[in-house]
Amino acid sequence: MPVPTAASSSKSMVYDSLQLGTMGLSQDAFMYGIMGFNRLLNNGRLHNDSVIAIVDFSLPSTQKRLFVIDIKNGRLLFNTLVSHGKNTGKLNATSFSNATNSNKSSLGFYITDNTYQGEHGLSLRLQGTEKGINDNAMHRGIVMHGASYVNEDFINNQGYIGRSLGCPAIPDEIHREVIEALKGGACLFIYSANKNYIAHSKMLKQDKALAMSTPML
Repeated sequence: MPVPTAASSSKSMVYDSLQLGTMGLSQDAFMYGIMGFNRLLNNGRLHNDSVIAIVDFSLPSTQKRLFVIDIKNGRLLFNTLVSHGKNTGKLNATSFSNATNSNKSSLGFYITDNTYQGEHGLSLRLQGTEKGINDNAMHRGIVMHGASYVNEDFINNQGYIGRSLGCPAIPDEIHREVIEALKGGACLFIYSANKNYIAHSKMLKQDKALAMSTPML
């Protein structure tokens, strides 16, 4: 967990005011997400700095574990189901990879790119920002897209939602709205309480300047 600071205290107030904890989003996922958002923002890498998307893979796929937050106005825009890769796990996401053809999800911070019409309709390209962790996302074709296998019917029938080849797929009925909100250079953070990722991610290395630099929430 990041070292508490005055800035992190204000972020905790936002976490509480939006009742994100009661909706299942872990406080670690939120705090780490804001930390990485600030780092990308300070480096001039976010062209869509009004929102942050956090996928909390510490939750099972039966829970709505994608949170899209209006970072400037302190509003929760979307909370919905999202898939993990078929080789990452069944109900829970437990194994991650940056390798081509692994059919696994990759953790870490992404910057959203442009949209295109693909096999699953409107899709959103994702740039992985963390070397050796998710920087192979473009080459792997890891994108956000809608999927017919991400819905409550699949949960009722098999006890978990369908799985992708590594893409964070979301329900068909909401995918256009979510993609429109996130396209064009927003921050997407895919989190798990994975000790290896947390230990090796440079995006999660705290420093005083970053700790005191927080968006208006």
